[in-house]
Amino acid sequence: MLWLARRIALSIGLVWIVASIVFLAIRVIPGNPAELLLSQGGVAPDPASVAELKQQLGLDRPLLVQYRASMIGLLEGNLGDSLEDGSPAMDDILARLPRTLELIAAAGIFAVLIGVPAGSLAAIRSGGLYDRVASWLAGLWLSVPLFVTGTLLILLFAQTLHWLPAGGYVPFEQDPLQFLALLAMPAFTIGSGLAGAVFRMTRAAVLDVAGRDHVRAARAKGLSPGRVLRRHVLRNAMIPVVTVLGLQLGSLLGGTVLVEYVFNWPGVSSLLFDAVNARDYTLVQGIVLVISVLFVALNLLVDILYAVLDPRVRHG
Repeated sequence: MLWLARRIALSIGLVWIVASIVFLAIRVIPGNPAELLLSQGGVAPDPASVAELKQQLGLDRPLLVQYRASMIGLLEGNLGDSLEDGSPAMDDILARLPRTLELIAAAGIFAVLIGVPAGSLAAIRSGGLYDRVASWLAGLWLSVPLFVTGTLLILLFAQTLHWLPAGGYVPFEQDPLQFLALLAMPAFTIGSGLAGAVFRMTRAAVLDVAGRDHVRAARAKGLSPGRVLRRHVLRNAMIPVVTVLGLQLGSLLGGTVLVEYVFNWPGVSSLLFDAVNARDYTLVQGIVLVISVLFVALNLLVDILYAVLDPRVRHG
């Protein structure tokens, strides 16, 4: 429990550092943030409008006062109001965030279900035809940009075969089958590259662990190959796989903009895109902060999975 408490305390410290960086970022850039937000087409905004916006954002107050108010607001779950429509930024984010998490979760499940078994089999048959073909496909998935994969899927399954809708969103509780149909292509677009990364790491980790002394000893005892793989190889091999998967999923929290745009998926990444275009400073700051906090939380989850897979981590 002491190990877990230290990890949680470290995560809270990281969240505070991230929140401080997000707070300072807009205030250390050259120029007046309010003036930059109001500038259109290179035309200088009206000074009265700039002064009004500075007061609205609280930028006319001393920096320490602004920082204190920002941290208190964060603790209360208040990220300010959107400059575009005046709605609470947190409400806008929470309305979109589950949709992005649905997309990432589906992609992660697909990547694990495909990458781990395929990578393990490639390691077992290292150097064979299956290993060469699977490794080539994994490299192909990793090298093709997401928007290219998404566009090709739309052309094939939506425009040519008419098997799946080209894009959009329907809540699961409203129409489960339609939800899954709309989720399939964007989840595969993200999950294909992620599966390639999981495949490569699983293959390398299984090859490494399979040559260790305790695995040789298990084989010498007469244990079946399947049991050796499940109990002595995969458990240890999953540690680097969890690392890769955790980092990849964390980067996807803010990196699904193109996929959400191509498939018209109303997630938080597309909200960030719209907020940047609208120069909605408050909403952009809130989205960046929420994504950063989720990334820190995901890393904490990875640390906990480490401890489950390898109890020695708790005593390190």
